Amino acid sequence: MLIPGRFAGKVVVVTGGAKGFGEAIARRFAAEGAAVVLGDLDAAAGTALAASIQAGGGRARFQRCDVAAGPDVERLVGAAVEGYGGLDVMVNNAGYSHKSMPLWELPEADFDRQFAVNVRGVFLGCKHAVPALRARGGGVIVNTASIGARRPRRGVTVYNASKGAVLTLTRGLAGEVGRDKIRVCAVCPVAADTAFMLTVRGEPLDERSRSALVKGIPLGRLCAPGDVAGAVTFLASDDAAFLTGVCLDVDGGRSIE
Repeated sequence: MLIPGRFAGKVVVVTGGAKGFGEAIARRFAAEGAAVVLGDLDAAAGTALAASIQAGGGRARFQRCDVAAGPDVERLVGAAVEGYGGLDVMVNNAGYSHKSMPLWELPEADFDRQFAVNVRGVFLGCKHAVPALRARGGGVIVNTASIGARRPRRGVTVYNASKGAVLTLTRGLAGEVGRDKIRVCAVCPVAADTAFMLTVRGEPLDERSRSALVKGIPLGRLCAPGDVAGAVTFLASDDAAFLTGVCLDVDGGRSIE
């Protein structure tokens, strides 16, 4: 449910913010009053999304960012501080997966890139966000993990492992920065019909594949980007003020099957 004004005066950074979950997260924060800085490798999509948010009366800007590159992430956080006066919420959403295949067939370069984006990227986002959040007197970090970290699927073992690292990093950092009034949480989405799924499968979802995925989800459908946006904005809001180290399953019940 959209809550206008919930993030009025707040500044939010969203990595992987141009498409998919990131786009939905950015749009939700902007619609609820936040100024949003989008970080993504896709400059065309990111610039277009920022323009779309602005056209709707919101505040947004785009900063090209490779989350695996420290200077890029530092500039991204700097864009929020310099452009909007500070940082209140950091959403480490950027992610990468190889095409589904057995672990023993996975090229080492794909392993390295996966951990560079999914783990190093979250580390760098947190590393550069914490000083800015401290300067603000506190804030929130929300990391996008995956239900695969809890219930691994075959064919994407390394992806599952990288997201397991995100959960551990989330809980560990929450303990480190709690006394700075910084909360650190994560969301664990189940499969969604987005461009990310196309990367994993190497082709669009057909009806047979969709049905097989849905069969393992008690609520009977795939995850939608809006589901993740709702979970992220809840965790970032004052309604979750006493929650930290929480890794919220956004999975329609897959984790209990």
